[in-house]
Amino acid sequence: MSVQSSSGIDEVDKTDHPSRSDGFVRGAAELIGGPLGDHAVGIDRPAGRESRFWTASRIVLALVCLTLALHWVQKSPCQDGAWQNNVQYTRFCYTDVLALYYAEGLNEGKVPYRDHPVEYPVVTGYFMGALGLPVHSLGESRPELNQGMWFYNLNALVLSALAVATVAVILSLRRRRPWDAALFALSPALVVTATVNWDLLAIGFAAFGLYAWARRRPAAAGILLGIAGAAKMWPLFILGPILVLAVRANKLRAALTALGTAAATVILVNLPVALPYRENWDRFFELNTTRPIDWGTLWYIGRYLDGKINIFGEPGSQGPFQWLDGHVDPTLNYLSYALFGLACLGVAALAWLAPRRPRVAQLAFLVVAAFLIFSKVWSQQFNLWLLPLIVLARPKWGAFLAWQFAEICYFVAFYGELLGAGTGKPVFPEGVFVLAATLRLTTVVVLCVLVIREILHPEQDAVRATYSDDPDGGVLDGAPDAPWSHHSRLSLFISRSR
Repeated sequence: MSVQSSSGIDEVDKTDHPSRSDGFVRGAAELIGGPLGDHAVGIDRPAGRESRFWTASRIVLALVCLTLALHWVQKSPCQDGAWQNNVQYTRFCYTDVLALYYAEGLNEGKVPYRDHPVEYPVVTGYFMGALGLPVHSLGESRPELNQGMWFYNLNALVLSALAVATVAVILSLRRRRPWDAALFALSPALVVTATVNWDLLAIGFAAFGLYAWARRRPAAAGILLGIAGAAKMWPLFILGPILVLAVRANKLRAALTALGTAAATVILVNLPVALPYRENWDRFFELNTTRPIDWGTLWYIGRYLDGKINIFGEPGSQGPFQWLDGHVDPTLNYLSYALFGLACLGVAALAWLAPRRPRVAQLAFLVVAAFLIFSKVWSQQFNLWLLPLIVLARPKWGAFLAWQFAEICYFVAFYGELLGAGTGKPVFPEGVFVLAATLRLTTVVVLCVLVIREILHPEQDAVRATYSDDPDGGVLDGAPDAPWSHHSRLSLFISRSR
């Protein structure tokens, strides 16, 4: 049976079965009887066309709903807002969503930015106000109502819907690999961090933007990525890989369309706040400029090691990370930006020199991961940024589960730090938390190395074992390299020499 790729090329259908294609799943399948057999019923049916109700896609969607339900239960001890005796830390249920309902003045009916500076980009602020102000109005007429609980649950409902929509997007982009989306759906990190903050808002819009790009709608992709970038800045980084790959494929017009509409969208959604309430709007940028080294970052680990290893050998001398801790603005800020910029240049060089044009998701993952690695802030829920990107970039279970294990270790250690800060009595030695942070950082670096290896050796790419090129590439999918690129000249030379 043949199907048509997004590039219009007929291909033999290759529905992926993880128990046969993924080494980790194949080994784990031995516990339940081994991989799927050659004569299993329906093995050759394309994903989504099985006659039974419980297709792979529906199972994955049910699994993500179950995961989000478990998350809601995990956060339930904190939903009433009565955080006595550090219950938000001892029960691992702290969430910014509930805390900021009061801290941002939503419980008093304050309009974000107009009446109170907000520490987030405008789309997140709009979202907070759109849900918080009606809850406050309802609470005024019904004093018995627990406004904080209603606000949290309303946010949890919408954010969970965006998480389900993200899984649906992954399923749409990977029709022949529906089980890839199970990595997202069953993610332990999603269980514990889904509604810690509003990150799923940006993730959902970013997923829609990637879907629009894959469906060859660059203007819509730019608008959606622009909205996502105005909620959390990182989705805008995805436009860089799109531009670099478009240059190599000579598809610059589509990339510039996406870039232009994204920039216009960001400007348009910011103007209603930036013009009349400039000082309150500027709070996000001011906070990110002056914010000190955050827990769990590369810089935090280095500062801890400086305190343990006196590299200069003089009493009271500071190590380089300790010195940077005292010179955050502007020295550490500039250094962090410079390292991220160098990483982006490295990704661009990789895209240009790779033997085969990399996939959009591969480069997007590398860029966002580089931003987290070198950033001075790495909040516990930022792992969600990488989740859909790694599923699209490298859908293999082994290294993914190692990273998820590291994230859970960090999650537990992080709450130990919070409880210690709240009570004044350390729960774990500081070295335990630093070890957990190092493990998390290391696993993300390992994922980057594995993605880079598959870019340099595309025959190892699981997605390309199922699809001919890049199912997320849109106009890039199946497109030849630009005639003036060295890859195109090399291919021409080889063909002539034959």
